[in-house]
Amino acid sequence: MAIRSTESMVTFNHPFRMSAFDDLLPAGTYRVVTDEEEILGLSFLAYQRIATSLQTPSISAPDGQSQSVPIQPAELTSALERDDQQTTEAVHAA
Repeated sequence: MAIRSTESMVTFNHPFRMSAFDDLLPAGTYRVVTDEEEILGLSFLAYQRIATSLQTPSISAPDGQSQSVPIQPAELTSALERDDQQTTEAVHAA
């Protein structure tokens, strides 16, 4: 089966938590890698996600030891939404 990997960047403006990490992660831009596997037997090309990982430390702090940790995409989406809400609240409070 063919596997493809795609990379994207996500930016957090505030420290955040994810269950895959013991500690609070600092604000910054992080690389997200998604691996997808080709679904065979279809009359069209299609893929299904088989893994998503977050690479730490953030790109803005390259001095730390790098690691790639499996995460749940829905948890990443929720963390980004909370970060956006914190940013919006901070702007309105100012």
